[in-house]
Amino acid sequence: MVLSGKQKAAMLLMNLDAATAAELLKGVDAKVVQELAVELAYLDAAGLRDTKRNAEIARQFCDLLQVKEGFHLKSFLDEMLKSTVGHEKAEQIKTEIENSLQKRDPFIPIRSVDSQDLASVLENEHPQAAAVVLSELPAKKSAEVLGLLNEDSRRSAAGRMTDSDTVTVEAKARIAEMICKHLEALTAGTGGAVQARKGQSLRKLAVILRNLGKELRDGLLSAIHEKDDEAGKQVANLMILWEDIPQVADRSMQEALRGIDSKQLALALIKADKAIIQKIRSNISERAAATIDEETSLMSTPKKDDIEQAKEEIVKTLREMNEKGELNFIEE
Repeated sequence: MVLSGKQKAAMLLMNLDAATAAELLKGVDAKVVQELAVELAYLDAAGLRDTKRNAEIARQFCDLLQVKEGFHLKSFLDEMLKSTVGHEKAEQIKTEIENSLQKRDPFIPIRSVDSQDLASVLENEHPQAAAVVLSELPAKKSAEVLGLLNEDSRRSAAGRMTDSDTVTVEAKARIAEMICKHLEALTAGTGGAVQARKGQSLRKLAVILRNLGKELRDGLLSAIHEKDDEAGKQVANLMILWEDIPQVADRSMQEALRGIDSKQLALALIKADKAIIQKIRSNISERAAATIDEETSLMSTPKKDDIEQAKEEIVKTLREMNEKGELNFIEE
């Protein structure tokens, strides 16, 4: 790709820290700053940054300029714009940049979407639309999304990717707009597939942490809390779920059940999984089991909320023991 003068200038700015770039741009017309910012955002979003090319352009301007590492476009852009044109004007320029980028390349927001979400949407689209989107993705991500599609969608889309260059610019823009709307609907519909996967990731992390020594586990959990307090609370709760009861060691289970009322136990075991029922009944005395049976026979039709509350009481006790380092598990 042959770079324009503004694009070369933008690449040069990428090699500078934000303060130096702002100093260079002092006194430059706001419109020129905006145009350079557009080029900065486009080069970064389109994946056209190239270390060798950056270095060559930098040497053209100054032999002493060295390529910097760790460039972060968003923070750089914010500081550069605010330092040159002020906060209010900077916000206006950023909005105009987004609009300009959207017109120039409508697939930019799609490229940053989670591969699984994108595959879920493309499976329900016309194969030609899916082929166009896949052709506009970086090769690695395109292959990843293609691999996540069902067999029929994969074959249909792959077969049409060779013809994607014949699709007009206008048609591509309409396809990109449609896919963006469907992606928004996907994440807004039921709390979002992204949130669901986040929950799965937190659960996996929670199970890993609960098997560590208390000191190490608490240290890691504390670090999670510092970074994201809400995530820390979720991880702490996800260490122990009702479904985990069969994996609790017998001695720990016996200790936990000592403080649970027989009526609560009877409620919790209504329509419970057989493995959970067996685990609990095998860790109480025959007398306690008989009392639970009696409590169950006296119940009419217990409310679902009461059953869930009874389960939560048992789980709460297990979580308290786990927090103290008193809960052991039988891991498969």
